[in-house]
Amino acid sequence: MPGDLKTNQQVFGGEHHSGRVARPLWTAMKRGALGRCPHCGQGKLFRAFVKTADKCDRCGEELHHHRADDLPAYLVVVIVGHIVLGAFMGIEATSTLSTWQHIAIWVPLTILLAVVLLQPIKGAVIGLQWALYMHGFGGEEDLIESHPEA
Repeated sequence: MPGDLKTNQQVFGGEHHSGRVARPLWTAMKRGALGRCPHCGQGKLFRAFVKTADKCDRCGEELHHHRADDLPAYLVVVIVGHIVLGAFMGIEATSTLSTWQHIAIWVPLTILLAVVLLQPIKGAVIGLQWALYMHGFGGEEDLIESHPEA
């Protein structure tokens, strides 16, 4: 009985079901984190601090339709929050710094870490979207879904 049922093995991260070639996920995310085109790894991904280029200047891959939205900012908050909070608690447990000393250490560190991490994380998110054919990277146009009527 169980042997009679045909089941497909579910594979995550590939495009075996659509006939499209699977793109290298980790390579694309690494290239994006380094500020390079997720397709070729040579062209610039950003034309300004967190403004993406419309297309790659080397391979011509269109990048304007990505939808990173707020995910990079949320990820930065989570990462920086864990680093700063853990370091603060460790320092607080082992030393006797005043409130002003804590402010002088943790506020600049928090701002610096957030600024340093924002571009690489946004690049990695765009690389993820490219590798998984999301939001126009698969050649189809994103359509807005309408609300089903009752």
